[in-house]
Amino acid sequence: MISLYHPGTSWLHRLPAGGKLIALAVVSLALMPQTSLPMLGAALGVTLVLYRSLGPGWVGRLAVIRSLLPLALVLLAFHGLTGDWLLGAAVALRLVVLMTLANLVTLTTRMDAMLAAVEPLFRPLSLFGISPRVPSLAVVLVIRFVPVLHQVQLALREAWQARGGRKSSWRIVPPLIIQALKLADHVADALSARGGASGMVPSSGAMARQTESV
Repeated sequence: MISLYHPGTSWLHRLPAGGKLIALAVVSLALMPQTSLPMLGAALGVTLVLYRSLGPGWVGRLAVIRSLLPLALVLLAFHGLTGDWLLGAAVALRLVVLMTLANLVTLTTRMDAMLAAVEPLFRPLSLFGISPRVPSLAVVLVIRFVPVLHQVQLALREAWQARGGRKSSWRIVPPLIIQALKLADHVADALSARGGASGMVPSSGAMARQTESV
């Protein structure tokens, strides 16, 4: 429930989680100041090629782009109204590229591998008596929850449209909040049953199976 990991044997699946997270951070920092449409277009093209390398069904995993279009259009319109359509197009395109890349990392990285990659960053906290596993688990859960809540929002929007709504409405916000709280309770109960953060052992195969089943 908290994982959008898609099992596979592609080269992206075989890459270490730490390497993918570092690469994502480096690419994000490199693209943030970019306003060149050809450069951002090339980055999007490379991203699509990476998705294609996942094998059959790769097109369906690009649903994140469809969900980003409304926000991208808003950004484009905002900058256009202020007199800079090219900048608006660059900002919108950059958002799409970064989100699809982040989604790609989520799709190809198991949660236990991501936890093992993040935990070393918090090891200095052990000097103050704080377990590094607690903040690392929190970071990983945030990474996992964002796309999950996004899928819930899409499902609610589709349900609203199926019942006669022509577009998204603020009326889906209350059920979205309720679903988020229910999901948080479910995950909290599951983690508590497994011993909390202290029961999460990244190198354990059993932990991997348990985490993906939450």
